[in-house]
Amino acid sequence: MELQSIKNRFGIIGNSAGLNHALNVAEQVANTDLTVLIVGESGVGKEIFSQIIHSLSVRKHNPFIAVNCGAIPEGTIDSELFGHEKGAFTGAVDSRKGYFETVNGGTIFLDEIGEMPLGTQARLLRMLETGEYIRVGSSKVQKANVRVIAATNKDLLELTYQGRFRQDLYYRLSTVPIRVPALRDRQEDIAILFRKFAIDFSEKYRTKPIQLDHNATNLLLSYKWPGNIRELKNIAEQISVLANDSSISADVLQRFLPQANDKSASMALMPSRSGQHYHSDTLTDTERDIFYKLFFDMKKDLNDLKQLVFDIARGQSVNISGQNIEHLVPNTNFAPANETVNPIVATTYLPGNPLYYPQADQLVDHHEEVEETLALSDREKEFIVKALKKHKNRRRDAANELGISERTLYRKIKEYDIKD
Repeated sequence: MELQSIKNRFGIIGNSAGLNHALNVAEQVANTDLTVLIVGESGVGKEIFSQIIHSLSVRKHNPFIAVNCGAIPEGTIDSELFGHEKGAFTGAVDSRKGYFETVNGGTIFLDEIGEMPLGTQARLLRMLETGEYIRVGSSKVQKANVRVIAATNKDLLELTYQGRFRQDLYYRLSTVPIRVPALRDRQEDIAILFRKFAIDFSEKYRTKPIQLDHNATNLLLSYKWPGNIRELKNIAEQISVLANDSSISADVLQRFLPQANDKSASMALMPSRSGQHYHSDTLTDTERDIFYKLFFDMKKDLNDLKQLVFDIARGQSVNISGQNIEHLVPNTNFAPANETVNPIVATTYLPGNPLYYPQADQLVDHHEEVEETLALSDREKEFIVKALKKHKNRRRDAANELGISERTLYRKIKEYDIKD
C-alpha cells in the first residue's frame, strides 16, 4: 500500500522524514508476527501505529485490544492480562478470562509498558517466548496465539540499568523498534496540523475557522510542544471556542500557550550521582520522597533558626554548639566610625554582657509561631488532593502534574483513602 493511502486511511497528516520513515517500517513489519516496540513521547500518536500494523496484517479480521499498563493497579494487572480462577483472591467470585485469552488470534497493544510490574513482566516474557500462560490461582498451562505490540514514552534500556525493567524482556520486545518523532521535530507539519484541527473544530462548533497571521504562525513554530499533537489539538480547540475574532495574532495566541516552552522550564534540574543533571520526571518514587523530606527538613531548620533569633532578642539563654550563650553585646569593631551599626546584625556572642535593644519587644510582638505538620505522608496527600482538584479528578492529568505514573497515583489514592 502506498504511503499516502495509509495516511488517508488513518487520518495522518504530515510529510516529515521522521514520520514517513516510521510509517514505512510499520507497513513493512505488518505482515509478519514480529513483536514491535513503538517509542515516542506522550501525545505523538503511538496507538495509531499499532492500529496500522494490525489493520495491514493477516490478523486484521481478528480482535484488537489496547491496554494501558500504567492505568491498571499493580495488584490486578496479572488478572486483567492472563485471567484468574474462582477464589484466586478476595473478590474473585468467578473465573475470568484475561485479555490474552480474549484476543486469541488477534493483536494486543500494551501501552506504557515501562509501568508494568516486574512480576507481570516475567509472565509476559514467557508468553512471548512460548505462547503459554497460567491464570492467577491456577496450575493449568494454557496457550494463546497473540501478537504483541508495545509502546513506551520512557527509556526502557535505562530502566533495565535501574532494575525496574527486565533486560531479557526489553530485547524480546524491541525486535522491531519504531520511533515516532516528537512534534517539535516535525516543523513542516505543525502549521498544517493546526489548520486541519481548526477546520474540524469550526465544523463541530459551527463557527468560522480561525486563521493565524504571519507572526502567530512563527510563534506556533517556535513553541516546543511538550504535549505534542495532543497539546496542539487542545490549543486549536481552545482558540476556536474562546477567540473573539477568527484572525489570530501572536498576542492572542500567546495567551493560550503555557508560559514555559517545556516542563523543564518550571521544574528544577536536580544533580544526579554521576554529576550529570536529569529532569524530576526521571526520579523514582523513593528518590522523590527523599527530596520532599530534605525540603521539609530545611524548612524545619529555618524555623529553628528563626526561633533562635527571637530567643536572643528576648534576652533568653540559648545553646549553640554545646556552649551556653546568655546575652549579646554590640560589636562595632568592624564598622567605620562614620557608619551606623545595625544592632541586630553587628553583634558578637560575649557571655555576661547585657544587650540594650529597645526594639526587641516590638519584634516579639509581631512574631507568630505557626505549628504545622512536617509529616511526609500528610504533605504527599495534600499534593495529591490539590492535583486532583486542579484537574477535576482526571487522574492521568493529575499524575502528569505530580510527576508520577497513573498506577502509582491510583495506589496512593487508595493508601490515603482519598475520595473523588
